[in-house]
Amino acid sequence: MITRIAQRQQNLATYHQLRQAGIPSATISGRSRRTGPWQRLLPRVYLLQTGPPDTRQQALSAVLYAAHPAADPLSGTTAALTGGAALALLGIRDAPPEPLDVLVRAPRSPAPAGRVRPCPTTRRPATIHISGVPSARPIRAAADFAARNDDADLVRSVLANVVQGGWCHPHDLHAELRAGRVRGRPAVRVAAAELVAGVRSIAEGRARETLAATDLPTPLWNARLHGSDGTFLASPDAYWPDEGVALEIDSAEYHYTRDAWQATLLRRLRLEARGVLVASTTPAILRDRPADVIAALRALLTLGATRPTPPRVTARGHAQLELPLPRGYAPKARETV
Repeated sequence: MITRIAQRQQNLATYHQLRQAGIPSATISGRSRRTGPWQRLLPRVYLLQTGPPDTRQQALSAVLYAAHPAADPLSGTTAALTGGAALALLGIRDAPPEPLDVLVRAPRSPAPAGRVRPCPTTRRPATIHISGVPSARPIRAAADFAARNDDADLVRSVLANVVQGGWCHPHDLHAELRAGRVRGRPAVRVAAAELVAGVRSIAEGRARETLAATDLPTPLWNARLHGSDGTFLASPDAYWPDEGVALEIDSAEYHYTRDAWQATLLRRLRLEARGVLVASTTPAILRDRPADVIAALRALLTLGATRPTPPRVTARGHAQLELPLPRGYAPKARETV
């Protein structure tokens, strides 16, 4: 029986499961001593091996700890991983693997233990298994992460990466944030506003704030541009369809390898061949010298508005929903170039 439990639960077992398998308490204590073959990871949760736990085992141990002793912990009915830890298991960029937030059905409220933070809720979500760990779906995990994190730019980045990765639609995430009653927090409101407007990164969020403080027209964010024959051309960070002007924000992380740089140049050549005027910048220039970026955009927008021939492209983007930024909000600088 212990072998079946270990195989099913990534070499993990609870005290309740071990006792049900007929193992005496003294044996459990003896095997989990410093020189024994088992390890006590959390209260009533044991790792049935001598080596250190991996990320999946650490995450599952949190669920086993928070689950009701009489329930099947892998069912997800009484405990499910959520927040940054669940998103990190999915491979969401910037999602922190700790602390280990675990949803439990209220009014149960297990005590925090180590890196585990039980989160009682009356809004029990549908669950999935991520690498064998019962977890909230990405949209709920993202909302729970935003509700428990005070780093404004980290919230912006993680939520943007969840949407960018195709795990949920921005409008659905916006609705989940509202349902969780966390949308009113300044950092969450900013992130939600950016996502439904089409913004998909911290740098784009900063560009949106910079542009909002000027008299320049509002662009489309991450609109998909197609040629007259329907061929996809590019999806610039910002695009002004009336003037045919695009803004590209290129970071070293994604654009400065040889292949990535060539792909960037080819994308711009495709746009310029069809009459699109492209302004290029980096996150650092946008952060440190925003006036230079605005001056370049103003000149291109003026040029685009007065030329007789419009660009030969069509912009296809999702509907934009304008949400005001909180008064006095000022994000911290995070990205480097």
